[in-house]
Amino acid sequence: MKTIYYALLLVLFCCGCKSENSADAFGNFDAITVVVSAEGNGVLETFSIEEGQKIVKAIPVGIIDTVGLHLQKNRIIAQIGSLDNKLKRANPQVALFLAKRDNLVRERDRTKRMLQESAATPKQLETYNGQIAVINQQIASVREETSDINNSILAERKPLEAELAVLNDQIARSMVTNPINGTVLATYVEEKELVRTGMPLYKIANLETLQLTAYTSAEQLQKIQVSDSVTVRIDSGKKDYTSYQGYITWIASEAEFTPKNIETKEERVNLVYAMHIRVTNDGNLRIGMPAEVLFTSKEN
Repeated sequence: MKTIYYALLLVLFCCGCKSENSADAFGNFDAITVVVSAEGNGVLETFSIEEGQKIVKAIPVGIIDTVGLHLQKNRIIAQIGSLDNKLKRANPQVALFLAKRDNLVRERDRTKRMLQESAATPKQLETYNGQIAVINQQIASVREETSDINNSILAERKPLEAELAVLNDQIARSMVTNPINGTVLATYVEEKELVRTGMPLYKIANLETLQLTAYTSAEQLQKIQVSDSVTVRIDSGKKDYTSYQGYITWIASEAEFTPKNIETKEERVNLVYAMHIRVTNDGNLRIGMPAEVLFTSKEN
């Protein structure tokens, strides 16, 4: 009886150890990648990156030929300059009328004084007032005519300025700028190749933090929520593990059938839920590497 009793204790102990150390989810590491594509058409004049190269954000890594765009830009600038030369200046004509009006105002004021002394007639004063009114109308007419002419010229200028803005934007987009800090995973073109808008140039990812896509059952899902910390383990030798801390960033709202490359905790469970877990990479994690997840605090 004692032998059977101790045997049962050993079985229970082993089962307890297995439950304590078994994983709650399984998956593979991946990186959040960015595929950088061409934003212009032309020959890729320079392209200075290679696979495996680490590059920082916002540095230029290539340039698409912009000779044609610059020629178009220079033509538009010349057209705008010619329109500026056509703008009419009203000031010289208006200045002549103002000088003539000033003289008439002085004569009118003198005639007023003379009229008070009976040395002039009301008709003379009326004549001066009429001449001043005519000059005021001439000044207004010149200004209005000049304004209409200039507005017409400026109306021609606005479409050219809009076209110039488009060309400047296209020239800026011809510079290939790296969007994130990361490591180049793949390149798809070579220098001097002809590229077009939307053509992939290279793929880059920040490998300092990897994303584990893991799968778990509905039963285990009840233990977790987004932002929870979890323990992620990878194999270290035949029996040991290396553990990392991670946190959940996303949990699927719908179940899916178990992926072929994933082993679930319970073999009879056919439907699983996917989740994303962010893990800081110490240099030992690789894209595609399998890992398992512990939701609660468990010892290895």
